[in-house]
Amino acid sequence: MIEIQDIFKNHMKEYLKGRNLPPHVHKAIRAIESCRTSTLGAHIDECSECDHTKISYNSCRNRHCPKCQGIAKQKWIETRKNDLLPTQYFHIVFTIPSELNDIALINQKEIYSILFRAVSKTLLDTAKDKKYLAANIGFISLLHT
Repeated sequence: MIEIQDIFKNHMKEYLKGRNLPPHVHKAIRAIESCRTSTLGAHIDECSECDHTKISYNSCRNRHCPKCQGIAKQKWIETRKNDLLPTQYFHIVFTIPSELNDIALINQKEIYSILFRAVSKTLLDTAKDKKYLAANIGFISLLHT
């Protein structure tokens, strides 16, 4: 099965040509490329009962790494499920025009702050309108880039 790590290793050098990505993006790319490889070193797991040993490569622990964050993601989802009330929920997606992608990449804090404020105001105002729900709502906002 192909993993993001494989895609990064095989295609990232070509993809990065002519692109000026922020340092934290390069850091995440390097972490994902080296996660659970000899690059980050290894440790030996040994069973005290049967003396079986296994070499395990170290994880990068980067928050963007799918190998490292898979379990954390599942725990987060389960915790959110425990927060749910017995009512109907909706999944709503807001996007920015693709023409703003380069600006957003360079000015992430500003652009995403504007996006979250606009989304919040839109959801709250629309829900309060008698034409729709006439209600005060709550929501969880996540950024997927």
